[in-house]
Amino acid sequence: MGLLLVTPFTLLFLAFLIAPLCYAFWLSLRTSTLVGGDHFSWFANYKQAFTDPQFLSGVRRVVLFGLVQIPVMLALALVGALIIDEVTSRLAKVFRMTLFMPYAVPAVIGALMWGFLYSPTFGPVNSISNALGLGSVNLLSHNLMLTSLGNIVTWQWTGYNMIVLYAALQGLPREVYEAAKLDGAGQIQTALRIKIPMVSSALVLTLMFTIIGTLQFFTEPRVLEPTASSVISPDYTPNLYAYNLAFQYSEFNYSAAISFALGAVVFIGSYIFLFLTRRRSGLK
Repeated sequence: MGLLLVTPFTLLFLAFLIAPLCYAFWLSLRTSTLVGGDHFSWFANYKQAFTDPQFLSGVRRVVLFGLVQIPVMLALALVGALIIDEVTSRLAKVFRMTLFMPYAVPAVIGALMWGFLYSPTFGPVNSISNALGLGSVNLLSHNLMLTSLGNIVTWQWTGYNMIVLYAALQGLPREVYEAAKLDGAGQIQTALRIKIPMVSSALVLTLMFTIIGTLQFFTEPRVLEPTASSVISPDYTPNLYAYNLAFQYSEFNYSAAISFALGAVVFIGSYIFLFLTRRRSGLK
């Protein structure tokens, strides 16, 4: 009976995940040209990928993006979780729901909305800046594009991470808080010395998932690409580069190799991160 119940999921898993992955890996080991035709080239595409300046520049860009955006977002999520864990009034429920609402908005819709707000021609942000006498502010320029993208991602994912951390805080024993109060600890001391250390595993987990999502950054730059085509190039992020290689230039073999190369970077980076934090966080 157990095998019968898991059979539908197993079939879907094999058909829509394992089979496409195997086919994509098979494509990545082949090379197709007009002159030489389609032939088996082993790992030549991977060698080209890890020496491709466009792919490497995209990786460097998302790493730089993550070094700034991830700490800001998780810090805001942690502060929000600590606040709603401490406040027990109805305002806590309203605050929790308000911060979680952006996550319920599809990423494409959110990016379109922020693209309208950022627009230098008809966006309200630029109009308000001019009305205040601050001059025109192009939030889609080269200098501000990563900041604008970081704002979109932070707006959308802070509430989700806050709920995860809040759930971890709710699972802590309340006797520890009572003991801290008896010892004279205030709310800030309790948060810094008790709550945050005890939810370190949840922090590490959210950080790892955020790192993986950042390295696979695609939706927001893809949606804003038509609006800021002079800034967001086809190789702006590794995933965007793989997408454009496949669907703009029909280089399916090299695009598959780029995707698996990015997957290798994500896997190695995640493993190293978990290895370095496993003792402190309690994750194995």
